[in-house]
Amino acid sequence: MAMNVTQKLIVSHLVNGRMRPGEEIGLRIDQTLTQDATGTMVMLEFEAMQVGRVKTELSAQYVDHNLLQTDYRNADDHLFLRSACQKFGIWYSRPGNGVSHPVHMQRFGIPGKTLIGSDSHTPAAGALGMLAFGAGGLEVATVMAGEPMYVRMPEVLGIRLTGRLPDWVSAKDVILEMLRRYGVDGGRGKIIEYFGPGLDDLSAMDRHVIANMGTELGATTTVFPSDDAVRRFLDTQQRGEVWREVKADADAGYDQTDHIDLGTLEPLIALPSSPGNVVPVREVIGRPIYQAYIGSSANPGLRDFAVPALMVAGRRIPDHISFDVNPTSRQLIENMIELGLMAHLINCGARFHQAGCNGCIGMGQAPATGKISLRTVPRNFPGRSGTIEDQVYLCSPETATASALNGVITDPRTLSMPYPRFKEPERLSVNTTLLLGPLENSEGVELEKGPNIKPLPEFDALPDRIEGPVLLKMGDNISTDEIMPAGASVLPFRSNIPEISRFAFSRIDLDYYDRTIRYQKTGSFVIGGDNYGQGSSREHAALAPRYLGLRAVIAKSFARIHAQNLINFGIVPLTFENGDDWRRVEQGDQLRMTGLVARLKAGEPFDIENLTRNWAFRVGFALSQRQLEVLLAGGLINHIRHIRQTAGNTAP
Repeated sequence: MAMNVTQKLIVSHLVNGRMRPGEEIGLRIDQTLTQDATGTMVMLEFEAMQVGRVKTELSAQYVDHNLLQTDYRNADDHLFLRSACQKFGIWYSRPGNGVSHPVHMQRFGIPGKTLIGSDSHTPAAGALGMLAFGAGGLEVATVMAGEPMYVRMPEVLGIRLTGRLPDWVSAKDVILEMLRRYGVDGGRGKIIEYFGPGLDDLSAMDRHVIANMGTELGATTTVFPSDDAVRRFLDTQQRGEVWREVKADADAGYDQTDHIDLGTLEPLIALPSSPGNVVPVREVIGRPIYQAYIGSSANPGLRDFAVPALMVAGRRIPDHISFDVNPTSRQLIENMIELGLMAHLINCGARFHQAGCNGCIGMGQAPATGKISLRTVPRNFPGRSGTIEDQVYLCSPETATASALNGVITDPRTLSMPYPRFKEPERLSVNTTLLLGPLENSEGVELEKGPNIKPLPEFDALPDRIEGPVLLKMGDNISTDEIMPAGASVLPFRSNIPEISRFAFSRIDLDYYDRTIRYQKTGSFVIGGDNYGQGSSREHAALAPRYLGLRAVIAKSFARIHAQNLINFGIVPLTFENGDDWRRVEQGDQLRMTGLVARLKAGEPFDIENLTRNWAFRVGFALSQRQLEVLLAGGLINHIRHIRQTAGNTAP
């Protein structure tokens, strides 16, 4: 049977299930990726499993999110992560080495391999012809322990690319066009695979831009073939020996198809406050800006900095504009210096920041009150920048730089300069100074835990009866940024669940924590709309509310990763059978579910009593047998412990 790239990658790693859309499958995972904002919890979870050493071909831990050391907390986490890597056999990318996704692609990505990461933008590795998934940290920890990754088999949406990108239009405009067409939930339940002659116009790092932000479509992952463009990329990184061709068969089919003629695209921009709010740049030209920001995992390639550098050569940024440059790796900085690009950016008045995620995750670089910030980052969810009621627009490096030069949103095609063409060298200098390999013998290595690193909370099994109040009712497209914010005041508590729980839902309702404390032992509910839990894979958006007593979320629909994170921590994800019932349930209503265990085992929709309104409404759920067992156990850690104890392993 002819197969597309997605099917080939799945077949070669399938250990459970069949490739039928909607059926749960288990996949052997070759590599894992963790970053410090989620990795601290992953390492604590892995320690709790008492495995000793990772079972993957390669696991890598990056320090790229929590770089601001305003006190001891982040620094302590860095030391803890370093010691965990030494103890468990993991590569360690030190602070300042760079953002996880481009560094992993440069140093470790291999065509045909599978990857799971505790960061929702892990699918960026699909640019190399890998099958890469974002997931909650606990899922990553189980894979590090040698377990398969489980996911419902998605449909494959094939996007045929033809033509060539016009001047002043780049890869960011391709993924913004996808978001314009499909919105932030149009990719749910799908793997997006790009094919066609238009691929010849896209480098491996161009494809990284597109694959990275496939996450904003809600897609399970994004896949590209491994072809000559991937071979050239690996050659420039001095790793050409790992290249292998992975292409779709000539007559391969897809569950759905769409077509983009690259030659018809124009500069696009996503308006506040959603990546799906996309319009042509020409429709918003002239709006005054405060900040233009280039970099992040969504535009991390050398050309994404080289083109802006050539655009500003011999020019000055107006003194009321903050032109922020976020290098994505230390190697990139060295490459820009060697090629003479850094001087252009310095001389124009740009502000330089250390290699890392920085403002993308709200760690510094917050824009001024009421002012527009143009960014090449992947997300512009409300308040994510660190400024309340921010005005963040998502765009290409060309649009951001043109706007920085003019002080207003500018269509780069209107600039009085030729398009700066940049040809990447065939071979780049490689710097691995801050990349530490696993120890061959980790015997005797102790985990270095500072005072901010607290043990994992213990959770009980799912009760048969849950009765409690609806503490919060929300609308559609609530992101994990809103459920559990990031930023400089929150991220340092990632390894301290009691403290970070104080911030749960604070972007939506500052009083949530105070209201929930009295129900921490008895249980509570929250109500959501469509696509609940979109965005980041951060498991703290499930873990912290569970610590506060949340036992069930009732929504119109869920984003994939967050739904699994809820299950992993013993929170029941339920959906309204009748969408109109969402309107009838109010915050403060007292709900009751009885006979819950039997109802879940039966696999059929059931009624929840609304005691406040003397009314019942029907809810459904979609659980595999494995997910059901995890949920009933009270979470994935309890489930794994039970399996090992049953098998004769009495480790706690």
